[in-house]
Amino acid sequence: MQRILVVGPSWIGDTVLAQPLLKLLHARHAGLALDVLAPRWTLPLLERMPEVRRAIASPFAHGDLKFGERRRLGRELAQVGYDQAIVLPNTFKSALVPFFARIRVRTGYIGELRHWLLNDARRLDAERLPQIAQRYAALALPRGEALQAPLPALGLRVDETARRALFDRLGLDRSRPAAALCPGAEYGPAKRWPARYFSELAQGFAARGCAVWLVGSASDKPTGDEIARAAGGACRNLCGATTLAEAIDLLASSAVVVSNDSGLMHVAAALGRPLLALYGSSSPAFTPPLSPGARILKLDLPCSPCFRRVCPLGHFNCMIQLTPERVLAAVDFDRIH
Repeated sequence: MQRILVVGPSWIGDTVLAQPLLKLLHARHAGLALDVLAPRWTLPLLERMPEVRRAIASPFAHGDLKFGERRRLGRELAQVGYDQAIVLPNTFKSALVPFFARIRVRTGYIGELRHWLLNDARRLDAERLPQIAQRYAALALPRGEALQAPLPALGLRVDETARRALFDRLGLDRSRPAAALCPGAEYGPAKRWPARYFSELAQGFAARGCAVWLVGSASDKPTGDEIARAAGGACRNLCGATTLAEAIDLLASSAVVVSNDSGLMHVAAALGRPLLALYGSSSPAFTPPLSPGARILKLDLPCSPCFRRVCPLGHFNCMIQLTPERVLAAVDFDRIH
């Protein structure tokens, strides 16, 4: 039996985009035992991926080197007897644990002075592989083999028992189709559609007979409160009221999702929900939602994408000019009802 350890990304969205890699590895290795070492906050997502045997919590905070602790963890994982490690982050420290675990084949892209830690170091061809999901998936292939399109489809498990319990706990309306609005984006404000626009959108959905849920993390709760107040009762703020696992079940229950370019956008895509993805400072050429049910809304202004956390020009036109009327007009209400 082949045993492979994947060192996973730190972001929720990037973790979703790593799933085609996991699927390709299973397609190439019958009976594969596939484990993922990743930050604790991504583990509920990995546990919903059928391809993952075991999600292992990385004990290191962002930026921590902790050389000795990485060596100890590597020695612990050496007992598993992995045949290969695939390191997705391009940092030096992310390659240390597989090195200390003495995993025979250590695969990853060249970056940050770590060539000596990887014995299967690949040079990235960014033009041939423009999307991060493609870059991850290519690491499943032997060196020199071309990645074939399309990538394997995403898919997350939904816990039906947990979903029913969640609806009961939150007292959610099951009689109407639900629109899930995701107003957060951890990277920075330049990726966030204005709160007042989400309020107007919530009112538009409510006027068309939809229940409206605001879905996000605890850090999104103040924005959710602002949206809910301005929407005048048209929506329910659930930001911070759910775990990530519960947010997955909540999005799976929605008739449509409207989201900034964020981790929850990619989760909605992986669940196959009808999705409107709002792009401003970032680009779908790099991190598109991998779903045929996703529609990308963007303005293609000369200044975007800038990939900045805050609008460097101060006007934020890439999002300001993407009005609620435009977004609402893109919703297929016949499909929702």
